[in-house]
Amino acid sequence: MVGINEVAKAAGVSISTVSYALSGKRPVTEETRRRVQETVERLGYTPNARARALAGKQTRILALTEPLHEYTHAPTHMTFVLAASVAARRLGYDILLLTDEDAAPGMSRVALSGLVDGILVLDVAPDDVRADLARSLDLPTVFIGVPESSEGLVCVDLDFVAAGALAVDAFAEAGHRTIGLLGHAADAYEVSNFPPRVRDGFLTRAQERGLEAHFEPLSGDGSLALQVVHALDALLARGVTAIALHNGEDEHEVVLEAVARRGLTVPGDVSLISVGASFDTARLPVPMDAVPLVAQRSCDLAVELATDSATRPGVRLIAPELVDHGSIAQAPVADG
Repeated sequence: MVGINEVAKAAGVSISTVSYALSGKRPVTEETRRRVQETVERLGYTPNARARALAGKQTRILALTEPLHEYTHAPTHMTFVLAASVAARRLGYDILLLTDEDAAPGMSRVALSGLVDGILVLDVAPDDVRADLARSLDLPTVFIGVPESSEGLVCVDLDFVAAGALAVDAFAEAGHRTIGLLGHAADAYEVSNFPPRVRDGFLTRAQERGLEAHFEPLSGDGSLALQVVHALDALLARGVTAIALHNGEDEHEVVLEAVARRGLTVPGDVSLISVGASFDTARLPVPMDAVPLVAQRSCDLAVELATDSATRPGVRLIAPELVDHGSIAQAPVADG
């Protein structure tokens, strides 16, 4: 069966242009429209064949596009897949999972086939190619994440800027004046949409509150444990007494081990808080305060929006909340 990606390649245009030319949702030049139509006829492509058969009916299926890359952190991503599935089932929908690394063709294929009532988009990149495609499709599409260009899209996400700021507020209220953020690998701040938002929220609020703040991403060189230790030591060398962690569970455990090896205690010598964790920080060797990313909250809202015919484009940010597990103490006297 010929797919829309093959039509796009043969016609020398993008997948979204094919969608525009066939749906009429956005204008294309007459020359382009004619070239696409001729290619469709020549290749025998039949868009919406299934949709015509289901005219006026719902399939009660939502597609979930979650491209699996070599670098994908499976536990985190599967947390969202499960949360989306639970949210969908609660409303009587099933999930069709799309995992191809080249996500756009599969997303176009299911949208134009009429097999699904809506699409949920995970693993959102700043310049996500699925954004333009979503704008061209006449099908409810909700991004769980916010690309740089969100105009005309429906997006749901934790307010990561506010989450970073909330961590700073927790430190400031405990009297800490020199604080740090230990982040993801440096390249994550170029290819992911949320790490820069946590960083910017953290540093901006620190400046607003007159605190000295330091940011240390992981270098990407050597073992994960070595990267974490180097970043931690860099922060401690600057006199930091409170550190926010925005990274994975493994990194959190390495920080706790490294702090203990240095003869320091949490929170007596160094206060810690986790920002944006999708795992339970109460189960760490030392329970850690958190501003968590609750996958179920994001996915519940995303599914509701995808199944509501009254949904309009816009970004819906979920307010962060602080969960206290006792890992923040009053700043040592020497810090003042």
